[in-house]
Order: sequence, then C-alpha cells, then structure tokens
Amino acid sequence: MAVPISAPLPEPRSVRPAEPVPAPLSADAIVTAPKVLLHDHLDGGLRPATLIDLAERIGYRSLPSGDARGLASWFAESAYSGSLERYLETFTHTLAVMQIRESLVRVASECAQDLAADGVVYAEVRFAPELHTEQDLTLDEVVQAVLDGFAAGSLAAAEGGHQIRVRALLTAMRHAARSREIAELSIAFRDRGVAGFDIAGAEAGFPPTRHLDAFEYLRRESAHFTIHAGEGFGLPSIWEAIQWCGADRLGHGVRIVDDIEVGRDGRAHLGRLAEYVRDKRIPLEMAPTSNVQTGAAQSIAEHPIGLLAELKFRVTVNTDNRLMSGCSMTSEMTALSEAFGYGWDTLQWFTVNAMKSAFLPFDERLEIIEQVIKPGYDRLRSSAVAGGTSVASVTAAGTT
Repeated sequence: MAVPISAPLPEPRSVRPAEPVPAPLSADAIVTAPKVLLHDHLDGGLRPATLIDLAERIGYRSLPSGDARGLASWFAESAYSGSLERYLETFTHTLAVMQIRESLVRVASECAQDLAADGVVYAEVRFAPELHTEQDLTLDEVVQAVLDGFAAGSLAAAEGGHQIRVRALLTAMRHAARSREIAELSIAFRDRGVAGFDIAGAEAGFPPTRHLDAFEYLRRESAHFTIHAGEGFGLPSIWEAIQWCGADRLGHGVRIVDDIEVGRDGRAHLGRLAEYVRDKRIPLEMAPTSNVQTGAAQSIAEHPIGLLAELKFRVTVNTDNRLMSGCSMTSEMTALSEAFGYGWDTLQWFTVNAMKSAFLPFDERLEIIEQVIKPGYDRLRSSAVAGGTSVASVTAAGTT
C-alpha cells in the first residue's frame, strides 16, 4: 500500500483546521495543558530525594550518590547507555527501597501528586507486584498499598487545585513464570482501581507467546491488557503481541516503522502488519526520550513518532520512566513541539488518542475528553490568540 505522507487527511471533529506554527510552544504553556498518560512505571518515577531518604531508613547503602542532583545525573547517564538491558539495571536501586507498605504508599502518593502538577488528568501507572515481595508482603498487600498511595496522592493533588485520576496496571515479568498469577490478581482488583495487565522486561529471547495462558485467561474475563513490544526487538514481537496474544495496546511499538518504507517520491509503503496496526487503530504507547536512551531511536528529531503521526497511526505520548529519563509529560511534549513544530492541535490529538485508548469505560473516557481535555486546549488556543500567537498545528492532527 502506498500513502503520500504529505497529503492531508480530513480533520477530526475534535481538532480545528491546521495552520503553520511559527515557533515551538513553551514548556511554561505546555505544563498547563491537560494530559493523559498510559505508559509510566511506578518504580521508574521516584523522586531522587525520596529514594535517598527511603534508602537511609532501611539501611540500603548501595546508591551511587547520596545527593539528589548527583543521583539524578547518575540515572540519566546510565539510561543513555543505548542498551535496554543496561537501562533495566537501574531499577535495582528503586526496587530495593520499595519492599514495605509505608514506602509503596509514599512512592505511589508522590507519583500521583507529581503527575497532577505536570498537568496529567488521567494516568495508568504500571508496576510488577512480584518485584515488591522481598520483605514478605503478599501480592495482594503490594497492590493495596499502591492503590492506597494513588488515592492519597490524588486527594492531596485535589487539595492543591489539581484534579487527577490514577489507575494501576499490574505487570508480569516476561522472563519469569508468574504471569497467570498476576493476571488473576488484576481481575481480583479490577473494580478497586486496577485498569488492566501488562508484561515487561527484556524482549529478546522472551517472546510474549510464553504467556499465552495469561492472555487467554484475560480474554475470557473480558479484561484489558497491553504488551511491551517493538522496542528492544522488532516486528516479530509486535506480530506475536497482536496476532497471537490479542494485545489491546502496544507498549512502545517503535519498530513498527520497520514495516514502512518511504520512497523517493515521498510516498509511504505500508507492509501488512503496519497496515493492520493502523487500520485497527491499535494504540502505540510511545515514550520518545526513553526510546532514544534505549537505542530504539537515534534522536527526538529522528523518532518514528513523526512519521507515524503523519500517517495517522493511533500515537500516544508517554514518559515510561521519569527518573531514569529525567523527563515529564511536559518535557516530552515540549521536545516534540521543538522537533516537529507541533502546536496545540497536535498535542490535543495526542491527548485525545490516549484518552480514547485508556482502559476505562467508554462513557467515562468521553466525559474526560468533552469536559476536561477539549475545554483545556480551547483555553490555551484562545490565550494564544489573545497574545498574538498562531495556535494551530501541523497536519499530524488529522484523524482519530
């Protein structure tokens, strides 16, 4: 299939006609925009100061730095190694301090507050319960502690003037053998704040089909799940996640571009898998900074998100691991605006894409889109017009 990537498609009802954008949007403006986050790891988002404090409380002496700024720099340097495996090693330190209820509640509460302060109005934050049982917490106790933390943090954010709803995704590790157990746990808690299920970990050598029993169980239970695929490994991982396992969303999915060829004539030729992913509107949970750090993309400017957005894939913007990547939703959107010239229309498009793809009942998703997201971006556009700035976007904001 050949698609002229420069040819605009009809604008969706939720996005205004596009116009040129003279300059990138500022971070000060973007931080006020309503945002939706689908791919964020709880153990990858600790505040450096909290990590140091919790380590002191439990006598953990292996942190590479006792200074918050120095610790943040160490995580960033490790994350830019270009290796997903090396990137995952940084979690040794965060997981070490997240083994008791008090710590889990605190980390989850601060997570909700930090996201709310960043303008996030809805978030699905994932964690692997099996990685938090070294001090004899049960899986149920781990999940309840995190949910209690999200509730406390959301309440504190509301008291500070920031409304947010945070739900959990329970992750199973793809190199382990507890996926069915974690899937059952997600069902047990799905009416208490757990939105769905996920698998994570190094992709190479650990295909998602190793966990078919868990995915078949979830489908029988009419449950939602996402699968990390197409980041550290290529198209076979994506194909298995969708066609064998039945994933609702793809965690990252960057390597879907391996099935797209752009010719000298500027036309994009989509392979069968890429065409299927786009036609079925399968959401791509992309995290640009993290993808650059793990070597899945060379730079933000060269990130496949630009091409995939222009080709109208269901692209969403995410943080992945805020501590390791030194990022936020605001910094991710700011970087994309700088690299691709995105304005408010495209940022709204990314946000609506994410809200449509959330593991939340349809009427609740629609309410957030209509009552929170659209009015929020309308205010930003109006403010920009009042300030004499062009408020529209590039043609990436082209379909739902």
